[in-house]
Amino acid sequence: MHVIAKSTLVEFYERYCDAEGSLKAWYYEAQHAQWSSSADIKTKYKSASILRNNRVVFNIAGNKYRLIVRINYDSKTVFIRFIGTHKEYDKINAEVI
Repeated sequence: MHVIAKSTLVEFYERYCDAEGSLKAWYYEAQHAQWSSSADIKTKYKSASILRNNRVVFNIAGNKYRLIVRINYDSKTVFIRFIGTHKEYDKINAEVI
């Protein structure tokens, strides 16, 4: 998968150092994944939430943070839409961000 944009993750873990290892691991795994549907994601990430519009919410750093991505399965592209704390996550609509 092609992940856009890594810089969003880097900016986040520069602010929240405890997220660095988890985000780097997620990025590596996503880059090497061959997801063709949300079922492929649920096989690896049991706690991921599958939303409408090909969005997926991943729990990061032991569920301390939330990462929302939109996936184009045909082009094998993962677009990072949001990364934040639970408090920040509660203020957004994950299905449209």
